[in-house]
Amino acid sequence: MEWKTSDALVDYQEATAFMEARVAAIAAGEADECIWLLEHPPLYTAGTSAKREDLTDPERFPVYESKRGGQYTYHGPGQRVVYVMLDVGKRGHDVRRFVQQLEAWVIAALAEFNVTGEIREGRVGVWVQRNDKPLTVTGQPAEDKIAAIGIRLRKWISFHGISINVEPDLSHFGGIVPCGIQEHGVTSLVDLGLPVTMADVDVALKKTFEEVFSDQAAERIG
Repeated sequence: MEWKTSDALVDYQEATAFMEARVAAIAAGEADECIWLLEHPPLYTAGTSAKREDLTDPERFPVYESKRGGQYTYHGPGQRVVYVMLDVGKRGHDVRRFVQQLEAWVIAALAEFNVTGEIREGRVGVWVQRNDKPLTVTGQPAEDKIAAIGIRLRKWISFHGISINVEPDLSHFGGIVPCGIQEHGVTSLVDLGLPVTMADVDVALKKTFEEVFSDQAAERIG
């Protein structure tokens, strides 16, 4: 397993080209699995389920068609993007369980900062309940999205991955309907009042990866 970290902002097309090449090499048995931690300049990506009407400000930032699952999402400085190039074939040939592992990984990393991340039926990504905000019109507690998940598989090798909002400019999400969901907001670790750095998040991700992706943990999730 290679952990790759980029300190400078990485062009989206450059990242996609790297993933394409690495996935092919992993599938051919010519390279190790790879997890790439990076940040992008401000941009929007459209997943395979994106609806054009959810791109509300198409001139704001560059828009890239992505072959990952999901709808529109934002990437930009202050957001930790985690591209996962992993062999799902040797991890059980179970895509649903793999996505559940990614969700569990994000939740475990957030827990390192005493943040309770939760999964919601019918809503992709990881959410936090906002008891500091007014109740919704239905009388339920407000919830904000803190992490997005979107992957693709080729020959059972994954690419694309997850993104966690550490300290992005949350106003940048205003040019899209994030993941097609209008009734809930977006938050970040710093927005929640936590003085967390990108390096802190990287430590949490590396610490919790084995906890979630070990054979024993995978059996519990499965």
